Amino acid sequence: MTQISAPRIGIAGITGRLGTLCAEEAGDALVGGLSRTADAQRNITTDPATLAKSCDVVIDVSHASSVPAHAAAFAQAGCAWVLGTTGLDQGAQDAVNAAAQHIPVLQAANFSPALTLFLELARQLGAGLPDYDAEILEVHHRQKLDAPSGTALAIGRAVAEGRGVNFEDVARTDQNGRRPDGAIGFASLRGGQIVGEHDLVLMAADEQITLSHRALDRRVFARGALLAARWLAGRPAGLYTMADALKR
Repeated sequence: MTQISAPRIGIAGITGRLGTLCAEEAGDALVGGLSRTADAQRNITTDPATLAKSCDVVIDVSHASSVPAHAAAFAQAGCAWVLGTTGLDQGAQDAVNAAAQHIPVLQAANFSPALTLFLELARQLGAGLPDYDAEILEVHHRQKLDAPSGTALAIGRAVAEGRGVNFEDVARTDQNGRRPDGAIGFASLRGGQIVGEHDLVLMAADEQITLSHRALDRRVFARGALLAARWLAGRPAGLYTMADALKR
């Protein structure tokens, strides 16, 4: 593939809150969308294969249950795929990995450029402070379905990667009882219309350090998704991250 200067963009989950913002940010590059209800006047279809045929790249902010079908349709059509859907089970993740053998896929739990750099700092802190207790607090709006958030889990994975340990062995989402040594703990709060807040706290007996990120406007995620889409279109097949897009 060769880089596409002005890619045709489709949005899966176009009628959702983030999908609507992505459509606004895409402007004239938007060629259609995917939703549970078709709308011919807006070029919105219910069929992922139909959308993929008209696009160079699809931004997917739909539901985790749709990911396997999207993976198959986009790979078949040769359409690049920016995936921001979180809460995937292993079967859905396997489908993503399989699609990346045929098309470029950029998968991100969070499209914020600042949060992407936060993950790198979390990796460095995990490596530099391996014996400190690591706790991650995330706060989101009351409608959010998954907990911990995909971003919180990404932070935890970054800390574990820095420490050279298997994330699944040290992740602790159940905070009842005594804190095990080496655990990476999670706490989730839901309420109001908070866009997204994440804190990584590393604590020792004599000091602590906190890394914080606050999303003040959901549009930051839409702008990041469009940056990712324009970067990804025309890339070779493979699985990319938001960090790759920021190296432009």
